[in-house]
Amino acid sequence: MKVLKYLLAGIVFGIVMAKSEAISWYRIQEMFRFQAFHMYGIIGVAVILGMIGVFLIKKFKIRDYHGNPILFHPKDRSIPRYLIGGVIFGMGWALSGACPGPMVVNIGYGFLTMTIVFLFALVGTYLYGVVKSKLPH
Repeated sequence: MKVLKYLLAGIVFGIVMAKSEAISWYRIQEMFRFQAFHMYGIIGVAVILGMIGVFLIKKFKIRDYHGNPILFHPKDRSIPRYLIGGVIFGMGWALSGACPGPMVVNIGYGFLTMTIVFLFALVGTYLYGVVKSKLPH
């Protein structure tokens, strides 16, 4: 039963991504070439909704599914690590035409060449796990 709700949430996420054209390689390329506002609008709405969500969680002390308090810990504000990580992520996004969410949606949509991108994302995740202890966190 628990798997069903996650599967349903994934299906809804995939439909929203497809209908908003956020999975479109062309839309992503337009964004990285500063030719269209479409993707910036989608990302901006997501950021604003996330900010509202965090505000509401803090204001009303909302708890998680198991009744535990949701805590927000202060983060290290080391700008170089965010810039380096953002550049690496952005380069992968620009070169592949997909970030992790749309990558899986594209596979489900029938663009099977995205399986190559997905496999390399898994390799990258594995390599990060291998070198994680050596990185400055």
